[in-house]
Amino acid sequence: MKTLRYIAIALAAISFASDACAQQQSTSAAVSRRSAADRHKKESTAPGITERMQAHLDPDASSITDADLQWMRVIYRNLDLTAEQNAPLYYPEEPIEGQENLFRIIMRLLADGQIPAYEYLDGREIFTDKYRVPVKDILDRFYIIYQPAKGSTEKRPRYTIDEADVPSGEVLSYFIIERWTFDTRHNRLRPEIEAIAPVLHRAGDFGGDAIKYPMFWLRYDDLRPYLTQQNVIISDHNNLPACTYDDYFTLGKYQGEIYKTRNLRNKSMAQLYPDPDDLKHARDSIQGHLDNFEAKLWTPTREELQARAEAREALAAGADTTAVEKPRTTRPSRSTRATARSKKKPAKIKESSASKSSSATRSVRRRKK
Repeated sequence: MKTLRYIAIALAAISFASDACAQQQSTSAAVSRRSAADRHKKESTAPGITERMQAHLDPDASSITDADLQWMRVIYRNLDLTAEQNAPLYYPEEPIEGQENLFRIIMRLLADGQIPAYEYLDGREIFTDKYRVPVKDILDRFYIIYQPAKGSTEKRPRYTIDEADVPSGEVLSYFIIERWTFDTRHNRLRPEIEAIAPVLHRAGDFGGDAIKYPMFWLRYDDLRPYLTQQNVIISDHNNLPACTYDDYFTLGKYQGEIYKTRNLRNKSMAQLYPDPDDLKHARDSIQGHLDNFEAKLWTPTREELQARAEAREALAAGADTTAVEKPRTTRPSRSTRATARSKKKPAKIKESSASKSSSATRSVRRRKK
């Protein structure tokens, strides 16, 4: 009996030890998976942007993948800051009461190492670490005076730029990339900005027209959390800065001319349509297609078809009524007035002849007497 009891105790101890070992292995595997996921999330976000900030901006967009997309169109626009609708991106030229224009915000974030910048390639936009451009190269390339900031290291360099040395007055336009997508998860068209590039307008050494220098690309998702913290005045009729830069872009308050669409030959609109009239027609056609895309997706209901038919009938009836009533309101022609006068003349002639005969008769009678 004692031997059986010892055997049972030994088996129980072995089973307990195996369960504890399995639980420890599962716990370590879960911790390693969690650490790998956290590491991936940290790498996918820009420096200074937390996962909570990114999820707070657009929680639905993070769950949408390329497998959910059914249609996508990539549009390139040129935002001219001299246009009144794009003026909030340029003014104020100098910081006033905590308000800064867009380019000063971008340069401050770049100098502090909080957002990455990517090389502006001719017609190709690749946002990977291979094409990430150092901030020092940008400052040297465009002759922007800077100094190393306190706490700057080789791995994370930081720079200090005086407000007078920031060329915000020369950045007179921006290039933006729009993604128009239709996904099956929400069944709606979603326009969003993918990237933005400031364009420097700088005159040459011998004068003449200013030459445009696209400086670099910035992913809008990297820039967006900081744009939500800066309010801006978007109208002269309301001087309250109640709108943020992110609202300005998300709500489409800007005005931009389409200068390119993503195509297989990687050509701009001006290259595809050399004639100015054809170019304007192509731009209007693309914009009209984007505006009416969602309305053409769904089959109209019976009530909508009936309402459209009634509207067409009412329009046709209104046109017929106008056509009938129109001659009544027009002034009669000269020939019509002449005909009317000619018809009235015989009556007057009869009256005058009768009067003349009566007077002649009286005169004859007087002669007889």
